[in-house]
Amino acid sequence: MPSLHRIAAFIVALLYCAVLPANAANYPDPKEGDWVAKNFRFHTGDVLPEVTLHYRTIGSPANEAVLVLHGTAGNGGNMLTRAFAEELFGPGQPLDATKYFIILPDALGTGKSTRPSSSGLRMKFPKYNYDDMVQAQYRLVTEGLGIKHLRMVIGNSMGGMQVWNWVTTYPDMMDIGVPMACQPGAMSGRNWMLRRLLAESIRNDPEWNNGNYTEQPRSMTRLLTYFAVATNGGNIALYHEGPDAAKADAALDKRLAVPFRGDANDVLLQWESSRDYNPMPLLDRIKASVLAINAADDERNPPELKMMEEAMKRVKNGRHLLIPQSNDTRGHGTTGNAKFYKKELEELLKTAPQRKAG
Repeated sequence: MPSLHRIAAFIVALLYCAVLPANAANYPDPKEGDWVAKNFRFHTGDVLPEVTLHYRTIGSPANEAVLVLHGTAGNGGNMLTRAFAEELFGPGQPLDATKYFIILPDALGTGKSTRPSSSGLRMKFPKYNYDDMVQAQYRLVTEGLGIKHLRMVIGNSMGGMQVWNWVTTYPDMMDIGVPMACQPGAMSGRNWMLRRLLAESIRNDPEWNNGNYTEQPRSMTRLLTYFAVATNGGNIALYHEGPDAAKADAALDKRLAVPFRGDANDVLLQWESSRDYNPMPLLDRIKASVLAINAADDERNPPELKMMEEAMKRVKNGRHLLIPQSNDTRGHGTTGNAKFYKKELEELLKTAPQRKAG
C-alpha cells in the first residue's frame, strides 16, 4: 500500500498539473535581446556614440511583423499580461504568434534600454522626446532586426501616442496603426498639468539633489501614487475599491506600501519627454489604416474635448472606437484589456490592405 507521503506527493503533482495551463502563457516564450544604435542623434543635436535598445520578440522573423509599444515609465514586458497578450497572441487569436513576429521594445530611456541611470550621465543625459524614442524604435526595427515593413504598429498610452508619431513620420512603413488611450493633439490640459506637477515635485525635492542623489528620494512612491490615482483607474472602479473612507484608506495604504523600484532621474525625463508631442499638423500624411481606441472614462483623454472627432476627419482610412464606461472599465487603464476591442482588431487585420514599403 502506498505511503501517506507518496499519496500526498501524488496529489500535489496533480494539483500542479491542474493549475499549470492557467499560469502558463498561451503563446511562445519571448526571446530577449539588445541592439546598439551607433552615433544616435537626438532632436536637441546631442549625440551619444552608442545607445543600447533592449527588446523582446515572440514568434518567427519569417512572419509578418507587429510592433507593440508600451506606456510611460514601463517596458516591453509590461504588455505581456493575461488581459492583453493572452487575449491577442495565442492560437487563433488576432495576433497569433505562430503567424506574426511580435516585437516589444523597451523605449529609449526606459526598461533595459539606455537611460540616465544606466549611462552614468544622470541629468546630463540628452533631454529626449517622443520623436527621439520613435527614431530609436525605427532604427531597431530596420537596422537591428532587418525588417522593411510592419503589418501593424499598436501601442497603449505613451505607446499609443508614439503610434501617431509612427504613422505620420514613417507613413510607408506599416499597413495598420492602432493608437490606444491617447489623442493626436498637443500635450495639454489636465494631462500636461499633472505631468508638470510630477516633474516639478521631483526637481524641488531636496533629496533629489539636482539628480545627484545616493539614495532614491523617499517621495517617489507617494508622488507616483498620487499621479496614478489622479489620472488612472476610472471613477467607478475606484469607488468600488473604496466605497467608504476606511476602505479607500486601506486601498491607498496598499498602494503606498509598494516600494519604488525605479530611478528618479529616469522617471523625470520619461514624463517630461511628452512636452512637445503634437502629431495633429501631420495627420494628412497618414497612409495606413488606423483604428484609434479610447475609453469613455479615460481621465487623461476625455472624449468631451471632441479632439478625436476632428482628428479622424483628416485620417483617410481611420475609425475611432470609444469603449463605453462600465463596471468593467478602468479609465485610462481600460485599453490594457484587449477584450474590449479584440473583435475589431481581428476584423481590421482581415480587411486592411497590405501595402509595400516606400
